[in-house]
Amino acid sequence: MAGEPCIISVAITGSVPRKKDNPALPVTVAEQVESTHAAYEAGAALVHVHVRNADETPSSDPEKFAAFQDGIRKHCPDIIVQFSTGGRGRALEARGAMLHLRPDMASLATGSVNFPTIVYENPPDFVRSLAVTMRDAGIKPEIEVFDLAMLYNTAALVAEGLILPPPHVQFVFGVKHALPARRDILEFEVAKLRELLPGATWTAAGIGRNQFEVARWALEMGGHCRTGLEDNIRIDRTTLAPSNAALVSRVAVLCAEHDRPIATARQARAMLGLAATPIARAA
Repeated sequence: MAGEPCIISVAITGSVPRKKDNPALPVTVAEQVESTHAAYEAGAALVHVHVRNADETPSSDPEKFAAFQDGIRKHCPDIIVQFSTGGRGRALEARGAMLHLRPDMASLATGSVNFPTIVYENPPDFVRSLAVTMRDAGIKPEIEVFDLAMLYNTAALVAEGLILPPPHVQFVFGVKHALPARRDILEFEVAKLRELLPGATWTAAGIGRNQFEVARWALEMGGHCRTGLEDNIRIDRTTLAPSNAALVSRVAVLCAEHDRPIATARQARAMLGLAATPIARAA
């Protein structure tokens, strides 16, 4: 809605793109900190973090997550840090291994879904375990919705007290075998979100060529936006994105076109019900 600040999230690396696909992709912790700092300066209030091994495969190493979190706090002390608990290339038991570091947020998919070549597996007991860990550590989950069942699963977890209200939901579009990027589907899901979980906040993410179209829908409908090299390595069909900051800047232009001011990190914290300063983590 016009006049309402928009939270821009940046997914800096992910678990799929490789430097051979786009040399701008930050893989080492130092590269990730530098890329996040630049994206923050361009308008990102939230960073979604995966870490990688030296061979670029997905990592669950808590030391890498800790190094990123400590590094970015020196440059952007108020940015919202969100760790990924996603499953590509990581065993179930390893996916929450870094949550003791107490990031501000962590991703939580509340069901399983087909991806292009794998099943993104999130069994019910595993989802419940992650939800309890996040709740007890004071970590706000970002619910990743790849199909409608995940929204109803989230409502059930809120009713049980495993997720504290109001939740924050991210609708993901454009993953092959999951939700296609269609505005009528987003409109339906947002209507259901308001019915099932009044007061919930939401972001929409478009994967690949859908990224900026989905951002426009979110801006027009009062939601928030996600961008970054995890979701799309290109500015357009022919031009590689030179950085995460460039993608954030592109969304910032869309915000201006839709009369949506860019939320500062402090504003975003208030909008998402987070503490004004990051949670102190255990040593």
